[in-house]
Amino acid sequence: MFSLLILMLLRSGLIILLAYLLLNIPTFRRMLNQRRSIKTQLFFIFIFGLFVVISNFTGIEITNSQVIVEQLTTQLSNESALANTRVLTIGVSGLIGGPFVGLSVGILSAIMRFFQGGAEVHIYVVSSILIGLFSGLYGYRSVRKNTFPSVQSGLVFGMLMEATQMICILLLSSNLASAWQLVEFIAIPMMGANSIGTAIFLSIIETTLKQEEMTKAIQTQDVLELTNKTLPYFRMGLNEKSAHEVATIIKKFLDISAVSLTNQTEILAHVGVGSDHHKPASQILTGLSKEVLEKGMMKEVYTRKEINCGDPDCPLQAALVLPLKSKNQTVGTLKLYFTDANDLTPVERRLAEGLATIFSNQIELGERENESKLLKEAEIDSLQAQVSPHFLFNAMNTISSLIRIDSEKARKLVLELSYFLRANLQGSRQPKITLERELAQLNNYMALEFARFPDRYEVDIQVEDSLKGAQVPPFILQNLVENAFRHAFKNRKTGNKVVIEVIQEEHILYLSVADNGYGIPDSILENIGKKPIDSEKGSGTALDNLNRRLLNLYGKDSTLMFTTSERGTVVTCRIPVEFA
Repeated sequence: MFSLLILMLLRSGLIILLAYLLLNIPTFRRMLNQRRSIKTQLFFIFIFGLFVVISNFTGIEITNSQVIVEQLTTQLSNESALANTRVLTIGVSGLIGGPFVGLSVGILSAIMRFFQGGAEVHIYVVSSILIGLFSGLYGYRSVRKNTFPSVQSGLVFGMLMEATQMICILLLSSNLASAWQLVEFIAIPMMGANSIGTAIFLSIIETTLKQEEMTKAIQTQDVLELTNKTLPYFRMGLNEKSAHEVATIIKKFLDISAVSLTNQTEILAHVGVGSDHHKPASQILTGLSKEVLEKGMMKEVYTRKEINCGDPDCPLQAALVLPLKSKNQTVGTLKLYFTDANDLTPVERRLAEGLATIFSNQIELGERENESKLLKEAEIDSLQAQVSPHFLFNAMNTISSLIRIDSEKARKLVLELSYFLRANLQGSRQPKITLERELAQLNNYMALEFARFPDRYEVDIQVEDSLKGAQVPPFILQNLVENAFRHAFKNRKTGNKVVIEVIQEEHILYLSVADNGYGIPDSILENIGKKPIDSEKGSGTALDNLNRRLLNLYGKDSTLMFTTSERGTVVTCRIPVEFA
């Protein structure tokens, strides 16, 4: 019995060795995650069908409780039985592939075992089919969840399937005494060998898949880190500076001989071997790169001749050249070079393809961000350049009326108006100015308004000197004060007060303009600052334009907030603190 156990373990070891070799084939590993497809199931039937052939041919002939060792067992005598690893292969096929695979492999094994002959061969035909069915039904749960039975369950299940065969021998044999003698001799060795073999088979699958998942996790982490480190440079656009930084990062992560980046006409960066002649700012040297730029498709080469470098002493022996695209146009290339062609493997190729796609998306994202930034700046410039024609006409009329009665004051107002218009032109070209300049602009505006309406308004400005270097959008205070002058007090001639306050709390600058006017009607409040408001005293777009500028510059948290009642209105906004 002990010698039979050793022989059975050796046969199981052969099947396990074949399984280990099979699991090192990438195609088979991929199929383990696609077990519900018909193509995969047919492939499993073919593979485990071959295992069944091996199991039956390497079986051990048993005659009268004696072991007959042959190299291959193709035909049995009428008195002989066969101890083999058939239960192992049928059971594993069902556990992995489900009912269709398990039953099919069981039927194939039954047919082969039938033609091998031996004593009461019908027993093994029935047991093969039953084992295939039972294992398939048990494995179906795992197939449906895309998991695999545990090693422990494989150990127990392998023993139970072999026990099923022993029961079939006892129940279906025509001679119970002979059947019991056979079971007594083979049961322990076969149950031990096949259950251990099933457990080891599942253990190999589990270990292989875990290692693959760990490898993928590490690669994913590296790619994410690489993407994160290169993103800021690609946002700068494809130029010499960004390309050199990106090439250095790629070479460090991938540990290859050289990395090169080009635009459509010249080398932007080359880091690593060959940098003595693959120099930035020079024309593209290799015909390979030119071909990729022209066709927009990846190329891989394994000889110096195919690289087609103009330098006869170039040490680079293999290369991957991938197109970098933006808006479906090839804008450059990513080139990975190797001094040993054997280092260029399918792993490097797949990784490079993924990186090229990521880098292309980063380049396009950078271009779109730049375009968006330009559009925002253009919109801000347009909004800032808008000067109320009513204000300009009123200022000119005021100056005109003063020329005859107070020429000196008229002269000063002309200077104030010129300063105001100059500041307006300068502000239209800058998204931000210092708070000090904004206050000077405000004072120019108020001087003109005070000349039109003497003693009508009282303005209190509360700003600490330490904050005057802070950056703010041009005209922000002037627009808010102008809005108060025009709309807060209606036709009230005196007692009209406006308080301007700027304070800093941590990293936020709070600006507020408060008045003691009559408040904002509810019908207007819900739309003010969100869209133009019909107005008899202007275009009604000032606060809408200001809000859009704040939104473009700082985001929605910085837009205007209104607090109003019949005792007056407070308009506030909060912007990040920046100093010139």
